[in-house]
Amino acid sequence: MKTATFVAIIALSTTAAFAQGVGYTDTPQIRGQKWKVHDKARPNPPEVIPGATFSHGAPAPSDATILFDGKDFSAWQKDGGGAVPWKIVNGYMEVVGKSGGIHTKQEFGDAQLHIEFATPIEVKGDSQGRGNSGVFFHRFFEIQVLDSHNNKTYADGQAGALYGQWPPLVNAIKSPGQWNSYDIVFEAPKFDDAGKLTKPAYATVILNGVVLHNRKELNGPTNHRATDPYKAYSGKGPISLQDHGNPTRFRNVWIRSLGGYN
Repeated sequence: MKTATFVAIIALSTTAAFAQGVGYTDTPQIRGQKWKVHDKARPNPPEVIPGATFSHGAPAPSDATILFDGKDFSAWQKDGGGAVPWKIVNGYMEVVGKSGGIHTKQEFGDAQLHIEFATPIEVKGDSQGRGNSGVFFHRFFEIQVLDSHNNKTYADGQAGALYGQWPPLVNAIKSPGQWNSYDIVFEAPKFDDAGKLTKPAYATVILNGVVLHNRKELNGPTNHRATDPYKAYSGKGPISLQDHGNPTRFRNVWIRSLGGYN
């Protein structure tokens, strides 16, 4: 969820449309589903305690591109251009609130991404204001990062959600301050020469060794309180990390191209 739109959430929280920070009643219906975007009536996924530190610190395969090894931001730039304003501490990068998001200099199509994250150990805020960030593919498709540990929020905004579209099958986040591992396979959408969609985007998401989405179809770009249609593009784009004002941490980021548009 974009930082600018978070202001809108706060403004709406005093109205009947926003129910105590856990959902909405006035949003459009999600295409192909019975639920509205961020529907307050949509059941939250059950909690599952991960049984292992699956892939934590996983070395990159020989054919992977290293995006962050804990030393520098050479593979990244600030959204809008320029040097990355976040900080590096003890081998991880940390969001500097209100400094802006970042994205990779290189673009990718179909890809396998590994990234580890930790939400702040000091719990502040609730719902979408707690440990919030996001992993974006091609700037359009967000895999939610959130402190969902004992934190009630709308179902399609939980950690691991395909934001605003599909809740994760389960809530497999660890407690604040602990490291979590995402292993994500993203298939880019395809369009014909006339710009018509011929294949939607798909995402497979594993969090801490637990499958959250198994080749789940994306209905279009993810967004806050909206359902956006697909718009033709090249099928390639950067990996982006969001500044939502919370000092979320990331480490050990690598990616493998899987063909397709690459």
